[in-house]
Amino acid sequence: MTPEEERLASRRSFLRGKVRSEEETSSEEATSAGGIAGSSTAPGAYLIQLTRKVMACQFEVYLNALGPGTETEAGVAALDLVTELEQQLSAYRYDSEICMLGATAYLRPQVVEPRLFELLKLAVQLHRDTHGAFDITAGPLTKVWGFFDRDGKVPSDKDLASAMSLVGSNQLTLDQENQTIFFDKEGVELNLGSIGKGYALDRCQELLCEAGVEDFLVHGGTSSVLAHGVRRDGKPRDGWEVGVPHPLRPDRRIGTVHLSGEALGTSGAAFQAFFHEGKKYGHVLDPRSGKPATAVLSATVIAPTAALADALATACYVMGPDETEALLPKYPEVSVLLVQEGRRRGSVETIMLGGMDERLALASTS
Repeated sequence: MTPEEERLASRRSFLRGKVRSEEETSSEEATSAGGIAGSSTAPGAYLIQLTRKVMACQFEVYLNALGPGTETEAGVAALDLVTELEQQLSAYRYDSEICMLGATAYLRPQVVEPRLFELLKLAVQLHRDTHGAFDITAGPLTKVWGFFDRDGKVPSDKDLASAMSLVGSNQLTLDQENQTIFFDKEGVELNLGSIGKGYALDRCQELLCEAGVEDFLVHGGTSSVLAHGVRRDGKPRDGWEVGVPHPLRPDRRIGTVHLSGEALGTSGAAFQAFFHEGKKYGHVLDPRSGKPATAVLSATVIAPTAALADALATACYVMGPDETEALLPKYPEVSVLLVQEGRRRGSVETIMLGGMDERLALASTS
């Protein structure tokens, strides 16, 4: 039997429930701070958890463990789709569609796959709405600060200025009729790290719904969550209960929210940072200044789609309270939680906008 035949046979066995693979874990609760809130061990309380390492994080699909489990195959197909999307969206693969555009779109307009074109349109619109706080062309900044290679460094003024000259989504020309993109100059590049995982979750939702799966929750790492339907464990539920991670303590939550037919995204830099001469530099950069954003500790957004939740979480983290509040009239279906340093060392303070105070149940010790 060839390796491919063995893989397919293993997958068929897994889908029939005959083996327990790295893509299947039956659990009572998710243990991550940003995961599903704990559930009881009453009949029907268990979950089917499908996981895969992709897009530099752990993607997870949760399904209610009720009935014969025929929805599992759709969950695996959703993870297969994320693997395919990584090949299209990754800034770390030289042959991805994103990287190929960076290598050719400054020479002449390049045709873009239709779904990706719509995602780029959303990103450019968000760039305008946030006055540049969200920018998918900020890749040169990520590189000059060393975050692309996970080797943080403070750039020289000359190197920073050079990177800044390549940043700005106003240097992208999207042609709706011909479905093409053109870059104004050589060196402009796309990095969808602030919206790509959310987009992948949205695509997973489409696939699962088309397969007839009514209730599910999908994670992209601990920062991106999308929920559909209800967590069915014999208790009265309003969707799925999801933990909002604490920006300073990875083992704790700020609180919990209930999601159904919507998504949550969180942006923060507490755990991806470096120190230089006693100063901490986080990986979320303000594309307008070229420097790490410092307005808040974290930003969490609830939105109708995961792509929007992810993108706005990044933008709100960069903008801070005042600019975020000014933005929200354009996005009436969006709720935002901003977390700032508290007055006491190690404490935090919360700012809730867009009705977040009606959505978030704060943890008693946050």
